[in-house]
Amino acid sequence: MKLIRGLHNVRSRHRGCIASIGNYDGVHRGHQTIVEQLLRNREEYGLPALIITFEPHPLEYFRRTEQTRITSLRTKLELLGKLGIERVLCLRFNETLANMSPKNFMQDLLIEGLGVKHLVVGDDFRFGKARAGDFEVLKAYGERHGFSVESTDTYMLNGERVSSSRVRQALELGQLELSERLLGRRYSISGRVAHGDKLGRTWGFPTANINLRHQNPPLNGIYVVEVAGLEEGSTPGVAYVGTRPTVEGTRRVLEIHLIDFDRDIYGERISVYFLEKIRADQKFADHKALVAQIARDKKNAELFFQRRGKQE
Repeated sequence: MKLIRGLHNVRSRHRGCIASIGNYDGVHRGHQTIVEQLLRNREEYGLPALIITFEPHPLEYFRRTEQTRITSLRTKLELLGKLGIERVLCLRFNETLANMSPKNFMQDLLIEGLGVKHLVVGDDFRFGKARAGDFEVLKAYGERHGFSVESTDTYMLNGERVSSSRVRQALELGQLELSERLLGRRYSISGRVAHGDKLGRTWGFPTANINLRHQNPPLNGIYVVEVAGLEEGSTPGVAYVGTRPTVEGTRRVLEIHLIDFDRDIYGERISVYFLEKIRADQKFADHKALVAQIARDKKNAELFFQRRGKQE
């Protein structure tokens, strides 16, 4: 899959495509439905499929604060590539883009920039300054300028709309089975194992640390996890996501203690799959109380895998 960063990097070879536009945070089952619809049109038009997305998330721009994200940009790109998308145009969401009129958005980006021949959007899609553009605006403009537009029906699960905000809410509440149904896969975070302050090692619980810079997952607390990428199959573990209030931490971290595993894995890229939430984050009176709780958390994780082993 080809990533194009910014409209200024669009070349003549990129012109002529079928496309969809959206944040695609999580690439959940609703997003997957749009992609499937887009790909069904690929053979008819004989053109590559392209997704137009944004970085940072538009809500981060408007709210001037970091938005929780289901997926990092890298993971989003990987998921879209696995679905069959050939190109992604990532636009920097800034003041210029936020104030672009719907007409200029369509003319500069869709027509002159990409030469879009067919566009697939969600039924609630809005664009342009003050969200003034919608499906009807796109359709009317396309009829005059040579591209067709179709919308997709809302993807429903148990009578409720599947959306990124619903996935985030499920993850925030620790409803991992629900998030799996909404996403169509188990929720995971990927990254390279980095050096931490090694406090866990001194307490008898060494951890693999993933830097959450550029990620802000909607998780908080202790989780039963499986880790892929270290050996054949998966490795059981218990993970912590939070700011480590007991040791006066300030930045959010992801720390994974791998059960019955002892190998240097610094620099290796792993994927952490979240299976069950054990408890919320909390501040303890001292590190002794914290270590005692970590031991209980590990025991709960071990019991989870024992129960699952018996069921299998």
